[in-house]
Amino acid sequence: MTWRIGLLGASKIAPPAVIAPAKDNPDFEIVAVGARDPDRARAYAETHGIAHVVGSYDELVRLGEIDVVYNALPPQGHAAWTIAALEAGKTVLCEKPFAMNAAEARRMVDAADRTGQTLMEAFHYRYHRVILDAEALVRGGTLGRIKRATAVFNVNIARSADELRWRAELGGGGLMDLGCYPIHALRTLLGEEPTVVSATGEFEGRVDVKISAELQFPGGAQGQVACAMVAEAPNATLTLEAERGKLEIVNFLAPQMGCRFTTTIDGETTVRPTDGPTTYQAQLAHLGEVLSGRATPLTGGADAVANMTVIDAIYAAAGRPSP
Repeated sequence: MTWRIGLLGASKIAPPAVIAPAKDNPDFEIVAVGARDPDRARAYAETHGIAHVVGSYDELVRLGEIDVVYNALPPQGHAAWTIAALEAGKTVLCEKPFAMNAAEARRMVDAADRTGQTLMEAFHYRYHRVILDAEALVRGGTLGRIKRATAVFNVNIARSADELRWRAELGGGGLMDLGCYPIHALRTLLGEEPTVVSATGEFEGRVDVKISAELQFPGGAQGQVACAMVAEAPNATLTLEAERGKLEIVNFLAPQMGCRFTTTIDGETTVRPTDGPTTYQAQLAHLGEVLSGRATPLTGGADAVANMTVIDAIYAAAGRPSP
């Protein structure tokens, strides 16, 4: 079976995230795009060879010619349009961050449960062999008990009136766009839900330019996550310090763009494989496995609510300015 995907929004992320991977995956086809600006939607469709163009989000989610909705709208539009798509009988792959807050995330997950539709959060890094292998090492006890876990994602985001990441009302901010990854990665590898001990941030209005937080995991590990939208150089590094040694992944977010994955266990350092399909190819392949009934989603559901809960708690601890 070929699942037909409709794009909710003429987004910048869709070409690498779903359009290109779908061309290499016979289980999927991009067949429609819907945007508020009809001219933009038509130009986007022409550029990417998309057959159907619709003039509204509502028309897109109800379109009979599609099976899957890819929601790449700003976070402000995730809850309402994801729920609308689920209620229209569509599977939804929703971009991160999942929602504006944990309360919205719960409503989205409740809608998926109520309708019986699949809802996944597009944490593409989660499906790559690097994170899957790291998870297996931790679960297998190879490192011993984890003592400290740290993850950071810094990348310079140019200021612009059109850049959603500099607009808090649309769901922008460093923690929402960047920091959601380190939080998710540490939660995934440790398999536990942390408590936020403290957090500090630098804000421009309600937009967090930089933010960091100290976490405590139930099993005893201390954690730290950090992100910055103003940075001298990109950095996406994850480190686990454990009883028997250390695990480090440089560029845990997109190993296909260059990655170093090493473990030092009982004094012996090993450079581990980082090859394989791209994170986006792996993500779409996993969606196909889920839709075929051969796998359960690795993201979405309670996991998505839990990640937004940590984001909410970090903002509260950092004293995010009120509107």
